[in-house]
Amino acid sequence: MAHRKARERDMLDSVYSMLALVFILVACVELCDAATVVDVYRLIQYDISGVPFGSRLASLNHHAGSLHFSPGADLSRTVVMIPVRELNISFVTEYVSRKHPLGGMLFLLPEIFRLENGGGGKDVREKEVVKNVLLELEKLLVHAKLPYPVYFAFENDEIDAVLDDVKKNDATGQPATATTGGYKLVIPIAEPKKVASPTITNIQGWLQGLKADGDANQLPTIAIVASYDTFGAAPALSVGSDSNGSGVVALLEVARLFSLLYSNPKTRGRYNILFGLTSGGPYNYNGTHKWLRSFDQRLRESIDYAICLNSVGSWNNELWIHVSKPPENAYIKQIFEGFTNVAEELGFKVGLKHKKINISNPRVAWEHEQFSRLRVTAATLSELSAAPELLESTGGLHFVDETSFIRSVQLVAESLAELADHTDEVIMQHEVLDGMFTFYDSTKASLNIYQVASVTFDLLLLLVLGSYLIVLFSFLVITTRGLDDLISLFRRPPSRKVEVSQEKLANDNYECVMV
Repeated sequence: MAHRKARERDMLDSVYSMLALVFILVACVELCDAATVVDVYRLIQYDISGVPFGSRLASLNHHAGSLHFSPGADLSRTVVMIPVRELNISFVTEYVSRKHPLGGMLFLLPEIFRLENGGGGKDVREKEVVKNVLLELEKLLVHAKLPYPVYFAFENDEIDAVLDDVKKNDATGQPATATTGGYKLVIPIAEPKKVASPTITNIQGWLQGLKADGDANQLPTIAIVASYDTFGAAPALSVGSDSNGSGVVALLEVARLFSLLYSNPKTRGRYNILFGLTSGGPYNYNGTHKWLRSFDQRLRESIDYAICLNSVGSWNNELWIHVSKPPENAYIKQIFEGFTNVAEELGFKVGLKHKKINISNPRVAWEHEQFSRLRVTAATLSELSAAPELLESTGGLHFVDETSFIRSVQLVAESLAELADHTDEVIMQHEVLDGMFTFYDSTKASLNIYQVASVTFDLLLLLVLGSYLIVLFSFLVITTRGLDDLISLFRRPPSRKVEVSQEKLANDNYECVMV
């Protein structure tokens, strides 16, 4: 009897092992068909003085949906895929402002906005429309606190095919769920961590002017400055072509031209020219502040004026000079008249905007204001007629106009040439960004898109596999041990009391026989 029980136990263990295998196979069905893998770029996450902004989560594991969802649908476990070409900004505004629950958002950018494509494309009108939508979208997202993951990705054939399927399902009233199946978007990434003590780097170049024979006085200095940092909705995509990449490239081109001019003593001007590439521009021009504070007092006092270049690559027919000192100031008049004369020759206009600064207000709207706070005359040349708000001048996802940029370089170079560079010295300065700004990592990830089956399919598969294994097991038991052993597996084993009674009866019968 003990041997029989051991055999029954072994067969039951085999059954349990097969059933466990079935459940493992069913559990893996959802993850066995990967549709595609794409690079995605997370919406910025940051804090200002402890106040959180941006996307607060990074990991993602929800079904995909589209803008064709049914009214009143529960999207708390749905990642909405939104092509920027078809973006309804009112939808995003409603969900962000009213804090509706969402599983996440995935914005699909046109291929023309890839950096390697250089913003090219034949349909200029379409590019301008998408660019304006992106600007509005960036401003909305970066100033909101979003308790779910938000990512950007570029369109391609694979992701377009996935989106088409998702739209069809949503249009028929069958959005992707655990019951109906569909596509699942998965980003297996650790939760973002704070970036400890972000470093900012300032770079300066120096072109020595030519003193007249016997002149013992220190030569005056003109500073040409541009901030090279950018701020955008997706840090990994923030190329900053016009915020402020255009200003940086304009500065470098002016430096190259004046290097050729100053390399010859006959054409070297009687001004020193100081070039500065500063960091931390979006953050109250923090790098400019630290750079100026590091100056020797004599150098600072030798600066006649500074010209700051900001967003000079996407204008039409007018640029603006922004100043803090009154227009009657001698140096301000000199700057404005020089730029106006050259602009007329080139066929466009330069306007003047005067705005006093409030020393007690920590907000620094323009880079020249950091100079003005130290009593150094300065002006900002920009295509913007008014200063953007803090972290409003986003420029990560659009490109410059080549013609506008070339004209900006001509304006600056020819205006300075009337005053009249070979760079004698280049210095790099490393500083730590002020503590009011906190940033987080995990700015780029890989998105896995899986085509998952419905629960109905899983149950059907389970039934088929289970039936197959039961038939196979029954066949093996019958052929190796016989039909009786198979039937005995399904018989109820006798209770302990019955076994004791049977044993006692057997003993009594044995005693009777002996007597």
